[in-house]
Amino acid sequence: MASILRVNTLTDASSNNSVPMATVASGSAKAWLEGSPAAALADSFNISGGTDNGTGDYSYAYSNNMNGTNYSITDSCHSSGLSATDNGSQATTGFKLQIFQRGNSTLGSAIDNVNYGSIHGDLA
Repeated sequence: MASILRVNTLTDASSNNSVPMATVASGSAKAWLEGSPAAALADSFNISGGTDNGTGDYSYAYSNNMNGTNYSITDSCHSSGLSATDNGSQATTGFKLQIFQRGNSTLGSAIDNVNYGSIHGDLA
């Protein structure tokens, strides 16, 4: 039989630090990852796997889908001089991340690199 714990606030044992449940549910990352230059997951949460679509082009799938496509992705890569972008490619089932060499004001050619992503929004 499943149990439900209903609380308004979580607090530590000394009652010095507390957080409302709304902050836990709404403010926590719903997924995050560290991916290799071949889209293999070094570490992740709520990411079921990655696909290497070609040079600097990666797709990642969620273990538990998002509620819609209007959520926030914060992405980055390991090396300076590079830019990571999701290009607005988020779906309820996952998202695409691309890595480019950075020019003065434009994105240059695609390049493979370690990549990171953090997703905030509502789960389905």
